[in-house]
This record gives sequence, structure tokens and C-alpha cells, in this order.
Amino acid sequence: MDSAPKRKRLDADEEAPGAGAVDLSSLEAVDALDVLDLRAAKRLLLSFERRLRDNLEARMKHPDDPARFADSEIALHAETDRLRLLAGAPDLFPDLVPLGLASSLSSLLTHDNADLAAAAASLLSDLTDSDDPDDLAGLRSLADALVDANALDLLVHNLSRFSEADPDEAEAVHHTLAVLENLLELRPHLADLVCDRTKLLRWLLARLKAREFDANKQYASEILAILLQDSPANQKRLGQINGVDGLLQAVAMYKSRDPKTTDEEEMLENLFDCLCCVLMPMENKERFVKAEGVELMIIIMKQKKLAYNSAIRTLDFAMTRFPPACERFVDVLGLKTAFAAFMGKIPVSKKNKKESYQEALEERVISLIASLFGGITKGSRRIRLLGKFVENECEKIDRLMEFYTRYSERVKAETEKLDDLDLDDLEMDEDERYNRKLEAGLYTLQVPL
Repeated sequence: MDSAPKRKRLDADEEAPGAGAVDLSSLEAVDALDVLDLRAAKRLLLSFERRLRDNLEARMKHPDDPARFADSEIALHAETDRLRLLAGAPDLFPDLVPLGLASSLSSLLTHDNADLAAAAASLLSDLTDSDDPDDLAGLRSLADALVDANALDLLVHNLSRFSEADPDEAEAVHHTLAVLENLLELRPHLADLVCDRTKLLRWLLARLKAREFDANKQYASEILAILLQDSPANQKRLGQINGVDGLLQAVAMYKSRDPKTTDEEEMLENLFDCLCCVLMPMENKERFVKAEGVELMIIIMKQKKLAYNSAIRTLDFAMTRFPPACERFVDVLGLKTAFAAFMGKIPVSKKNKKESYQEALEERVISLIASLFGGITKGSRRIRLLGKFVENECEKIDRLMEFYTRYSERVKAETEKLDDLDLDDLEMDEDERYNRKLEAGLYTLQVPL
């Protein structure tokens, strides 16, 4: 499951409120530079830290008189915005980090003025974002320093601090999620750390339970998918905080309706990705069955909406090496729905008419039925399962032989193709050859039924 593309960032030249009210003549030379050098970058950082210090001192002297520190707050906001220039020079970060870049920005995240905390999140989303491999060293140095400066805890705390009823603070939540995504991309091991040290999983789960769809709900689904994808520890953590039931509640909103937009479709797919990840630990499979997840997936399949394929995939994950889920599936009359898909009686729409979609669905259904045979080995349930292959003049056995013939021919064709290639030129080892055969259908061909 690939992580989704990043959200759109604020433009680097976006002006902060009140920026024009501050005298910035001492830094006009920095604005004129085409390329930011270390000396100019240090001046920017020192100017920002001076404004931050002045504002904090003014707040301490006049805590009950906002008018006495309002000007310093406007000046600090302007200096924060000017630091966006550093986003174009990540190679300077290793030199700026020892001077306090990460610690100063982390401090700004805790500012009493939510607008300034939001500005810090927006700035960090720019500073930690780059697609250029040459920038990685600088970005990672900043990421490591931010972690040391407790930025992860502060970012997650601000997710609850900001009120999404305010459009500006909703945007701040979006930027905060962007920073977290960037840090996870730069240092994947932070996925375990941030979930262990903070309440991020709880916040994401609560955010996904909201009925209304918006950009932040979509982004929350992306972040959760990233956190769960390669982390057995996070998969277990989510299960322990009732996350299986929470995800089922989120997807249940679409059991009888389709998403209205492509972004909402993407979010729904993310939710199912999360479900499949969280079903890897055996204890979460048990939670899935107790929360009536099997029944919900069957309902979704019967409704034949957009989530049809995803429901089959989720059932396959739930039933793999877990007999109780297989038994529940048979008990709630899931065999009829599964074998309808096995026979090719699946919903067709503009989005799933492609041959690749049909083949992927076939392979998933075959895997699901193989899980049933592996989980139900005796008794009346086994008899009911076997009985499906003799009804209607053994049409399902004919269908099975059709699959076997088709996939055998595809694997044979791929094998012959590989044998004809000049392997020395391709530098293809045996593992790569085997993977090519798996992609051609060898995996499905070897599924035991």
C-alpha cells in the first residue's frame, strides 16, 4: 500500500498578516539575493530569534495588557514568514541547527497566540518538504534536531489545540499533518516513536469518526495508513485503543452509498488500507469478528457499491489463518455472496471495467476462498463449503478449471519470455525471475483449494 501524495503547501511567498507594518530594512539585502548563503541565513535566523525573545519578554512584563505586546507579535509573525527563504537552501540546515533553528521553531509551536503557533506549523511544512534527493542530508539534520527539541509532542498537542471550526486553524491542522508526514518520510522509524510518545493515534481515530468529509479528514486517513503500514507495534496499539471498531464505524458510512468526489474515494481507500494493516496481528482479527466486521463487509458486498473490492480484500486479511473469522463468515451466509464474485457476478461501473481491476478482484476472491478452506476443516460448515462446488451441475468446478487454465498459460508465457531474454544484459537474478512469474499469476495458481 503506497502512501498517498502530499497535500498542497502554502506558497512560499504568501504574506503573513501585518507583515507590512514592520521595518525590515536591515534585511533588504537578504531579499535581493538570488541564492541564500550561510551568512545571510544566519542573519535571518538571528533576527527571528531576537523578535521571538522580545515578544516573550513583552508578554512576561505585561501579561494582562495585550496592547503592550501586540507590536512585537506582529513583528515576530513577519520574521517567521521571512524564514521561508530557508526552504530554498536545505544544504545550510546542518550549519543552522547548532545555532538554534529547530529549538526556536519548536518554541514557537508553544506560543500562546494560536496564530503564531499556526505560522510555525506552516513554516515547518515548507522547511521539511523537498523532492530533491540532494536535499536529504540537510532535511534529515533538521528532522533529527526537531525530534530532539520535542517537536513531535508539540505538533500532536497542537492538533487538539487548534479549532477546525476556524478556517485558519483548520489550515493549521493541515500544515501540522504535513509536517508529521514529512518527518515520517525523512525518518520512517519515527512512526513507532510518535505513537509511543504521543496521543496521535487517538486523535487520528477520533478525526476519522467525524461524519462530514473534508480535506483534513482525508489527510488524517493518509497519515494513519503511513503509521500502520510497516509497524506491527502501531497495528497492535491501534487495536488496544478500540481502533478496529473505530475504523469499522468510519467505513460503515459508505455501506450503502458511494463517495461524492475523487478525494473522498481516496480517503475511503485509505480507510480500508488501514483496516487491512490493523488486521495483521491475530488479536485484532478477534476484535474484528467481535465488532461484527465480517457482517459489515458482507453488507458492503451485497450493496455492490464502490467499496465492493475493498470489502473482499478486508475479509481476506481477516480470515487468513484465523478460523473463527471463517466460521463467522459461513454462519452469516457469506458463501452466497463470495461465490457470486467467484463466478464473475460483480458490479460493473466506469471505474472498474478495466481488465486489471477484474483480474485483481478474481485473485482476491480466490485467495478468500482458499482462506475458507484453510480455516474450515470439518463439520457442517465444511460440508456447506464443499457443497457450493457441486450445485448447478458443478459450475464452480468448471470456473475453477477456467482459472487454472488461464493462469497456467500466463505463467507459461512469462516463463518462455524470460527464457528468451538475454539475462546477462538485464542483470536479472533468480529472485527477479520468480517475482515476474508471481506477477504473471503464479501466486494465484499456487493458492491451495
